[in-house]
Amino acid sequence: MSAVPLAFARNNGRPRRFAFDPVLLLTIGGILLLGLVMMTSASISIADKQLQDPLYFLERQLYGVGFGVLGAMIMMSIPTAVWEKLAMPLLLVGFIFLLAVLIPGLGHEVNGSRRWLRAGVMNFQASELARVLLLIYLCSYVVRRQGELKEELKGFLKPLGVLMGASALLLMEPDFGAATVLMATGLGVLFLAGVKLRHFLALVAIAAAGMAVIAVTSAYRLKRLTAFMDPWADPFNSGFQLTQSLIAIGRGELFGVGLGSSVQKLFYLPEAHTDFVFAVLAEELGLAGVIVTLGLFVLLVWRSFYISRIASEAGLAFQAYCAAAFGIWLALQTFINVGVNMGILPTKGLTLPLMSYGGSSVMVTLGWLGFLMRIHHEAQTSGRLAVSRPARRAREESDE
Repeated sequence: MSAVPLAFARNNGRPRRFAFDPVLLLTIGGILLLGLVMMTSASISIADKQLQDPLYFLERQLYGVGFGVLGAMIMMSIPTAVWEKLAMPLLLVGFIFLLAVLIPGLGHEVNGSRRWLRAGVMNFQASELARVLLLIYLCSYVVRRQGELKEELKGFLKPLGVLMGASALLLMEPDFGAATVLMATGLGVLFLAGVKLRHFLALVAIAAAGMAVIAVTSAYRLKRLTAFMDPWADPFNSGFQLTQSLIAIGRGELFGVGLGSSVQKLFYLPEAHTDFVFAVLAEELGLAGVIVTLGLFVLLVWRSFYISRIASEAGLAFQAYCAAAFGIWLALQTFINVGVNMGILPTKGLTLPLMSYGGSSVMVTLGWLGFLMRIHHEAQTSGRLAVSRPARRAREESDE
């Protein structure tokens, strides 16, 4: 594994090389570059017509990428133990962000949703950062309260209360998709932490029922649900976005119509450069491009869980849960975005990570990936990983 020297201190005072994960780096680079190309292709027409600047969205996306790379470098330079110690203050900061967007004058409203804070040349979506801070707290909690979490119901109810409180604030924005993903990711972390199965299944059922009630009691969410079930029943109104996405995907066939040659992005498909960039990719690059793209995301999810495993083997429990949390979140959000584009899930305002237009999304995701790279470095250089692997292999051989 290649390594690049950075200024990290070894216990004996000599400089230590940072243990980069080349597979993770190449995968991130592949998704990010493909995303920039497809986002630009999807947005160039609308940017030219509405803003007289074909590269308007690309330029602003590059701001997010630049700040995201800077954030990743910062995360790579800070020991993960620092974040574990700051878990409670980070939780409070996360709730402050979620509350701030609801305050008139602070929160910026777009298309009827108050999800953004003004940040210079861009709007910052508070839920992106708040999600990471809440999950860091949750990972810290399951390490500190391992016994209580496994043995007592209240050990499960405490973190669940935090998740429900954050989800309630997200629903007030409203952001049903982000609330669903946060709740599902949090429950996934709790499941990995070893919560009792009966407690887990009962609370999952309650959470699912609650989300279902919220969905059907809201007029606009119910409209989205009915449109998803039969978009062709009203293809020029409630089903317009989904039918245009399906047309784009169908036109792509095996190898696509060619990069930049999409017809659906020409003012037919709403939000082509944000929530529906995958549909444009399918139209221009075809099934072959879809398989490559999904393969890159599967590889990134797998690498996250691989890093979680080696961190666990090295005795870094908090770090292992954080890496697993990222993998769960990435898998869920990617599945939902692609599912919405293909008409197998109701329409939700969730981006495709590292590919959809959205400076705050790409910035926070890259920062989290820097945190993931730091976990890999600490697991590889802890000195405990090399000892634990032979012991594990010996146990496996004795079991056979």
